[in-house]
Amino acid sequence: MREDILVLIPARGGSKGIPGKNIKPLLGKPLIYYSLDIARQFFAPEQILVSTDDVKIKETVEDYGIPVPFLRPEDISGDTASSNVVILHALDFLKTQGRTFKYTLLLQPTSPYRQAKHINELLAMIDSKESFEMILSVKETESNPYFVLYEEEGGLLQRSKKGNFTRRQDCPKVWEANGSLYLFDNEILAEKRDIYLLNKKKLVMDDPLLSIDLDTPTDWQIAELLLKDIIR
Repeated sequence: MREDILVLIPARGGSKGIPGKNIKPLLGKPLIYYSLDIARQFFAPEQILVSTDDVKIKETVEDYGIPVPFLRPEDISGDTASSNVVILHALDFLKTQGRTFKYTLLLQPTSPYRQAKHINELLAMIDSKESFEMILSVKETESNPYFVLYEEEGGLLQRSKKGNFTRRQDCPKVWEANGSLYLFDNEILAEKRDIYLLNKKKLVMDDPLLSIDLDTPTDWQIAELLLKDIIR
């Protein structure tokens, strides 16, 4: 078990698409428990930190057995609050407690499909000693900018990426972040103070169904069907 990784699970209380989704029961247990379950397979409880602004989420997580040492400040809890400020706030808080980690693994509760094999692949990338500042899970996007995506210029549509491709399969592969796994080098993040400035390596999740993010009631219905098959 690696002890140099912080597992950060961001879970704010507000949600417009699916009210209360982070603790809404999915196949009989709160959504956030799926992320806690996978984290506990690999990491000790003291390595897991849930960042939330919501008392009910805090209580639900503590019922699971993971302490929640703070409630996130209101100014970084609204719709416009970025993952970047939430991560930096958590790391700065831990530093005041005299606790530091080499890496942060961010697990969004809205991606309950991640499996142990994905965490193993991530850990193998760390162990390989290959240089990286950030690793993120991706899927190959179907909306290839060389082929089907357009931008409007002067009232006319132009391909988003220029290229002489007549078949989609000839286009370069394009990767889409699926929101499931993010790993950061904390020392570099502390220096740059912005996850979007970090050089990124990809971890490919081949099954596109495992990349569905829960934003709408329809997503929720799909999640229940998929998880039944996964659990079965």
